[in-house]
Amino acid sequence: MKQRTIFFLSDQTGVTAETLGHSLITQFSAQNFRQMTLPFIDTEDKAREAVLTINAEQEAGAPKPIIFSTLVQSECRVILKEANGLHLDIFDVFLDPLSAELGELPSYEPGRAHGMSDIDAYMKRIEATNFALANDDGGTSRDYDVADVILIGVSRSGKTPTCLYLALQYGVYAANFPLTDEEFESGELPPFLTKQKEKLFGLSIEPERLQQIRKERRAMGKYSSAQQVSFEVRETNKIFRRYGIPHVDTTKFSIEEISSRILDSTGVERRVRP
Repeated sequence: MKQRTIFFLSDQTGVTAETLGHSLITQFSAQNFRQMTLPFIDTEDKAREAVLTINAEQEAGAPKPIIFSTLVQSECRVILKEANGLHLDIFDVFLDPLSAELGELPSYEPGRAHGMSDIDAYMKRIEATNFALANDDGGTSRDYDVADVILIGVSRSGKTPTCLYLALQYGVYAANFPLTDEEFESGELPPFLTKQKEKLFGLSIEPERLQQIRKERRAMGKYSSAQQVSFEVRETNKIFRRYGIPHVDTTKFSIEEISSRILDSTGVERRVRP
């Protein structure tokens, strides 16, 4: 099967186009996609350059490219629609029906989805991110009183990236604590964690997947051995059951899905909205 190129076009970072585009193309598992992001297309000259890049892809004999676009400037949008490909303009799809329903024309201001239009929300995300970094991997427990959620689990089960996503996306104060041999041997959590039991949420993972991840980090030694990872996962699940800690198996979930399940299960309030 020939590889089909997906282009994500934006007048800003491309995050919105990538997020929606990824969500859609993952529904077509039989396809072979190559993904390219063309950000900061904020002039007509850059739009023409993007068209040349897209057209060159098809001229090479590849299948028709698929184009996800979130550009706002009408002049650039018109130019980009000259590209040879399936053009999916996200603003065309959503803004026109919204405008008709709300009885208001959209502002068509570039950067509104990513920029500094809401300073308060931006600062909340920064503060939450600083909190997540300061309270990563059990580095400190003095701030647990102000945490919204405390993730616990074995090393490399996804605690750190999940905490950072919760902070950056929702302004949630998320800390994390790694379970180690000390907890596995005693079967007990340290007192400073049991004191915050209502904030605890566990991340579990299948041993095979955990071993694969650890081998990429440290291929040799006890850390990534099948026996060690099986022991850690087994003892972790025992601790979750003993303390009645809600948890999720992260093996087949993305960071976005894990975060959504945490928020849904705990009822933690989002300080900001995406």
